[in-house]
Amino acid sequence: MSMDLTAETHSIPLSDGNYIPLIGLGTYGDPRTLWNTFHSPDLVRPALERTLKALQLDYVDLYIVEMPTAFQAGDTFYPKDENGKYIYQETDLCATWEALEACKDAGLVKSLGVSNFNKRQLELILNKPGLKHKPVSNQVECHPFFTQPKLLEYCRQKNIVIVGYSPLGTSRDASWVNLKCPPLLEDELLVSIAKKYNKTTAQVALRFNVQRGVVVIPKSFSTVRIKENFQIFDFSLSGGEMTAIEGLNKNIRFVELLMWSDHPEYPFHDDY
Repeated sequence: MSMDLTAETHSIPLSDGNYIPLIGLGTYGDPRTLWNTFHSPDLVRPALERTLKALQLDYVDLYIVEMPTAFQAGDTFYPKDENGKYIYQETDLCATWEALEACKDAGLVKSLGVSNFNKRQLELILNKPGLKHKPVSNQVECHPFFTQPKLLEYCRQKNIVIVGYSPLGTSRDASWVNLKCPPLLEDELLVSIAKKYNKTTAQVALRFNVQRGVVVIPKSFSTVRIKENFQIFDFSLSGGEMTAIEGLNKNIRFVELLMWSDHPEYPFHDDY
């Protein structure tokens, strides 16, 4: 990745001619993406319009399908039956995508992407008859302990940018985080490289992904850390250091979403 990039100017091109910053601010809260309960084609545009109204915008730069797993339609984000079981809904990802394409044609969104899609699910969209707008990005978990080499290579071939969430690992909340994966930022290799460059382990982990062309969206509530996260364009990791960090890959996810593993479109059963 070019060292011409700076903390102020660090956008890269998308396949549709638009651009995306290599680093952004991770958030967590009510979905501003196309959530699982709005996959029905007739619900796609209203969901986007509600988001635009909430954000007080006429359009968004990028709108993504949050998950390939459709839930029962409605305003309850996590619908469950009387036994506490999630209520799923069978929908056609291609039909959902066509509704999104119509939103782009209407000027409500500049670029369209997906999140947590595996290769098979991406190919459903890419091979859709009459495809007008291909997904420009796929937002997935990506960090030194889960480097996504196969999915990254596939997306490169298809000119789809990987956006890496949890690029610094994640919280240690046992209710939804896989605690088998050790704390990323305490890794000895990252600590040693950070000392060499007078950087933090977080900055090294972020630089690793950015140098591979992976967009990163670290989440932080600390003003100091948010500023630090952007200070990754004034140093570069050597080829040997990149290879060493790649060797940390454990193929273990922090975010497994096992509560939805019985969904027909649960994406993480596949190799990638």
